[in-house]
Amino acid sequence: MAESSTANAELPEWPKKDKRRLLHAVYRVGDLDRSIKFYTECFGMKLLRKRDVPEEKYSNAFLGYGPEESHCAMELTYNYGVSSYDIGTGFGNFAITTQDVYKMVEDIKAKGGTVTREPGPVRGGTTVIAFVNDPDGYIFELIQISATPEPLCHVMLKVGDLERAIKFYEKALGMKLFRKVDKPDDKYTLAIMGYAGGNETNVLELTYNYDVTEYTKGNAYAQLAISTDDVYKSGEVVKLVIEELGGKITRQPGPLPGINTKITSFLDPDGWKTVLVDNEDFLKELQ
Repeated sequence: MAESSTANAELPEWPKKDKRRLLHAVYRVGDLDRSIKFYTECFGMKLLRKRDVPEEKYSNAFLGYGPEESHCAMELTYNYGVSSYDIGTGFGNFAITTQDVYKMVEDIKAKGGTVTREPGPVRGGTTVIAFVNDPDGYIFELIQISATPEPLCHVMLKVGDLERAIKFYEKALGMKLFRKVDKPDDKYTLAIMGYAGGNETNVLELTYNYDVTEYTKGNAYAQLAISTDDVYKSGEVVKLVIEELGGKITRQPGPLPGINTKITSFLDPDGWKTVLVDNEDFLKELQ
């Protein structure tokens, strides 16, 4: 009993000690080849790998700016026979950094891409940004930065209670809160969270719009995938945090059918899904 009590007492500290990073942003597309062409030609991403899982009736394409062993990637999912999805009101955007936003936007226009916000400085600042849509309607923010080791800089999700969301990602996933930014003129506050500071890694940007507590999720954006050294121990931590702050376990820890990689998945209090992926299994999958 004493050993069990000690283990339970140590559980809340586990996410801070665990080897974690953002592996993938996972979402669904209606035409995998069309998306691959757009991402490689317009965003300059590389197709890292593809896989087909016929027993589960889906295919994946992994795209990004560096090897998956060290970089976050976009995991695009095509479900057999499904050509369109509802993005909903809660998903915000993905963000990519580039040394020249103006040139990237020119290239995107030349290839038939949709630009929803022309390049220019942010209101009240000097950082140059633009917004474009991919063929499925996902919004991408393009941010001009001289250089960064991780061009995939953030995934933005809207939440109904920012303080609750911050606590959840700190406690359940061991993320750090890098900074909060309040924009009263635009009536929103955002929190930047992740596992390393500055522009070193992809981060999660949680946005609270004043007086908005709920959003529709749609069925397009799926989840974030995050690494862990122990899926089972991490799952126990998540259970404790869900009891305190809300959320839901959607898959108990164990091997994934068709791939055998050990995972566990859950929803945060706003209904956003995260999948924790075993580090060793993930590296085997890449091989």
